[in-house]
Amino acid sequence: MTKKQFKDMSIQVKLNGLSFCVLNKSSQKLEHLSSMSFGEKLTPFDVLNRLKDELASNTVFSEEFNSVSVIHYNELASLVPYALYDEALNAEYLKYNSKILKTDFIASDVLKDNQMVSVYVPYININNYIFETFGEFSYTHASTIFIEATGCISEEVDDAVLFVNMENQSMQVLLRRGNSVEFYNYFEFTTPEDFIYYLLFTCEQKHLNPDSIELKFTGDISKEDEFYQIAYKYIRHVSILENSKDFLIKNSFNANNFRTV
Repeated sequence: MTKKQFKDMSIQVKLNGLSFCVLNKSSQKLEHLSSMSFGEKLTPFDVLNRLKDELASNTVFSEEFNSVSVIHYNELASLVPYALYDEALNAEYLKYNSKILKTDFIASDVLKDNQMVSVYVPYININNYIFETFGEFSYTHASTIFIEATGCISEEVDDAVLFVNMENQSMQVLLRRGNSVEFYNYFEFTTPEDFIYYLLFTCEQKHLNPDSIELKFTGDISKEDEFYQIAYKYIRHVSILENSKDFLIKNSFNANNFRTV
C-alpha cells in the first residue's frame, strides 16, 4: 500500500507579489517553494486573478492538503495590548495609521506569548476564493508570524534588539526587549536612501543609539546587498540571522494556530 503523505500549503499575499510553500509533514521537507513579483502594486482584484492563474498552472497545487494557510502581508495592521483589546473597537485601532473603508472586514490574531492582539484587514476576496477552492483554511497577518518567530531569539536577551524583515521593497521593523514587543511598523521604499531614512527615523523615535543597538536582518537580503551596506554604514552592530530566508517560511506553517474561518 502507498503511504499517505500529509502536506500543508502556505500562501503569502501581497499587492506586489505572491509566495507559495508546500511542506511534506511526513518527511518534514519543503516540497515546493516559489514566489512571483508583479513589479508594481496591483489591486486585490488583479492579485486574485494572478493567484487563480498560478494555482491552475502548477499540478503541485492540485494535490490534497492536510491544511492550507494564507498570510496577508500589508500595512493595514496595528498592535493592541491584550488587556485593553475590545473587538468592537477594531476599526478605531486601525483608522489612525491605515486607510480603511467602512466596508472593510477587520480580523485579529491573538499573540498569546506577547499578550497583544494584531488587528488587520485581510484581502477578503482572496479568502473567499481559497475557501471555495480548498475548503476550510486558516489565515493570519505577516506581523503575527514575524513577532512570534522572533520571540524565541530574544527571550533570553534583556537588551533591545531591532529586527528588520526585508521583502520586495518593503520591510517590517520590530523592536523587542526580551519577551516584550516595544514597536512594530511596516514601510515601503524604492531606494537605499528611503530605506535608511525609515530605519534611522525609527531609532530616533524610539531613542535607540545606532552605535549600540543590535540590528538583525531576516528575509531577502545578503551582506552584498546595497540595503545591508547602507545599514552597516550607519549602524554599528548589524547581522543577518542564519538561514534567514527559511526563518519565516518555517514559522508560516504555524499560521493555522491563530485564526480559522
